Amino acid sequence: MLTLVLPKLVSFEGAGRRSASVAERNVTALGSAYWLVMLGGFLEPVLYLFSIGIGVGQLIGDIGLPGGATVSYAEFVAPAMLAASAMSGALSETTFNFFGKMKYMRLYEGMLATPVRPIEIALGELAWAMIRGSIYSAAFLVIMVAMDLTTPGRALSAFPATVLVGFAFGALGMMTSTLIRSWQDFDLIGSAQFALFLFSGTFVPATAYPAALRWLVEVTPLYRSVDLIRGITTGTVGWVQALDVVYLLVLLAVGLAVAGRRMERMLCK
Repeated sequence: MLTLVLPKLVSFEGAGRRSASVAERNVTALGSAYWLVMLGGFLEPVLYLFSIGIGVGQLIGDIGLPGGATVSYAEFVAPAMLAASAMSGALSETTFNFFGKMKYMRLYEGMLATPVRPIEIALGELAWAMIRGSIYSAAFLVIMVAMDLTTPGRALSAFPATVLVGFAFGALGMMTSTLIRSWQDFDLIGSAQFALFLFSGTFVPATAYPAALRWLVEVTPLYRSVDLIRGITTGTVGWVQALDVVYLLVLLAVGLAVAGRRMERMLCK
């Protein structure tokens, strides 16, 4: 799909190697404090799982899924926390960090003195964001299996879905970073991210919302991510999850295409 959307942006011959060099640069630039930041990003959804999924779940009981299956509240919330973790890991790298490198550190202007092109910088930064998001997802899936909230086989099947979620949100984050004007705009991004976290079928089914608002909830990217991962971890996969995959692939393609074009205009003046 990407080759259909991005034909004029880049020839993919050699692009993989150059994009990998951008991701490799981020790995070599890691500091000890960075791992503390990653730990904090991982602990947040885990704490939500324990406090709400298990604590509040004792008061709520079982939850019915659209296909008629019934799961415990912890099993209902856990895949939503997993999707939110993949989203947060990807957005953390492709919004605040990406914006700082592009607008203030001027890091990418130096890269363009080499054969690396703007779209290849975007691909490299997206790959780096996915390294962080994948670590979050893998660790969270281990916790879910240990708590008997899903089976090992379903956890293995869910991991590629979390990678897709991370890629989609990473592309969306980079696109947004090329559009914002200053650091103050990150307040809006944080508010939007928190709203998605609360109102994407995370803690209650979408059917609990008024009919006039339900459609708005169901078209959000985090809801489609939660629906995909929840279907896999609970064993209720159906045709709707196929639509979720298409939705996320389109989001990935559009976000990466817009980010690549915007970076080319901003950096190649």
